[in-house]
Amino acid sequence: MNYILKNENAIYYECGYSCDNAIYIRLGKEAFFITDGRYTLDAKEHIVGATVIIDNDLYGRVVKILKKHKIKNIIFDPKEWSVAGFNIIRENVKTIFHSELDLSHKKRIVKSDEELKILSKSAKLGAKAFKHLAKELRKNGFGKDEYRLTYQAKSILSDFGKNELSFDPIVAINKNASKPHATATSTLLEKDDLLLVDAGLKYKRYCSDRTRTVQADNYFTFDTHQLFKRKKIQKVYDVVLKAHDNAIKKARCGMKAKEVDALTREIIEKAGYGKYYVHSTGHGVGLDIHEMPYISQKSDTIIEDGMVYTIEPGIYIPNEFGIRIEDMVAMVDGKAKIL
Repeated sequence: MNYILKNENAIYYECGYSCDNAIYIRLGKEAFFITDGRYTLDAKEHIVGATVIIDNDLYGRVVKILKKHKIKNIIFDPKEWSVAGFNIIRENVKTIFHSELDLSHKKRIVKSDEELKILSKSAKLGAKAFKHLAKELRKNGFGKDEYRLTYQAKSILSDFGKNELSFDPIVAINKNASKPHATATSTLLEKDDLLLVDAGLKYKRYCSDRTRTVQADNYFTFDTHQLFKRKKIQKVYDVVLKAHDNAIKKARCGMKAKEVDALTREIIEKAGYGKYYVHSTGHGVGLDIHEMPYISQKSDTIIEDGMVYTIEPGIYIPNEFGIRIEDMVAMVDGKAKIL
C-alpha cells in the first residue's frame, strides 16, 4: 500500500515523531520522513521505521522520490493538504493520486493496549487537574470573569506549562452555558451560579476530554453528583445525568454508533427536552481531540473493543442555562469502561 501524509498526528502514528514541517511517504515496505534542517537531530533520534531525509524543498523531494520509484498510484487524505502544496506534487509526476478521507483516522480507530494505557493516564491526569481547578475556583474564582477563569483553567490543566492542552477550555457561567461551544465573556462568577467547564490535557500526545456542570458554591467539586437550588436546573441536570449513565451502562460492542447515540437521545427526548439536545452523543479521542468513531444519529460504525470515545449528552435552554456531562470511555471486553 502506497500513501502520503502531511498531518502531524498522522505522521506521528506511523513513525513515532512529527513536526510542523514534514511529509511522510509509505511505499510498500519502505518509508520516508522528509523535513527541513531545523529538525535534523530530533528526527534522527526519534524516527522509527522510516528513512529520514533533510531537504528544505519538501515538495520537490517528494516529486523526486515518486519518480525514482516509478510510483503509479498513491493514496492521500485531501483534508491534510493545501491545494497549492498538493498541486506542486501532482503536476510534476505521472503518479495517480487516490483520495481517501480520514485515511489515518480509520487506521487509528481501534487503539492498541499501549494506547489505551496512555489514554487512561491522560484521562486520570485530566480528572486530577479538575480537582485542583475546583479548589482554585472555590478560593480565588468568585468575582472573576470568564476570561480570568479560562486563564486559571489553562494554567492548572497544563500544570503551569508542563502539559499541552487538548483544546482551549470552555468556561461558561449561567446563560453563556446554553451555547455548547461558548466563548468567554465579561460575566463574573458569583456564589450559586451555574458553571460549566469543558477541558482536557495531553499525555504523551494523547488527549483527554471532560465536562462538568456544577453549582458554584463554597464547597463545590467537579463530581457528577450535584445539587442545585433552582428546581428547573436540577430537573434538567438529572435528565442529562441519567442519559449519560444509561449510555455508559448499556453501550456494547457490536452496536452501531447511532444505537449508542440513541441511549442518550431517547431519555432526553422522553423527558421533553429533545429540541434542546443539539449535538451528537460523542466522538473518538486519541492523538486528535476529535476522531473516529463519531457517536452520532447517522453513524453506522460498528463499536469494537479498543475504541475510545466520549459520552457527553447535553441540554441547552437558550438564554437561560446549559447542562453537559462528559466522560471518556474505552470499550473493554464488550462494555464501556470510564477512563
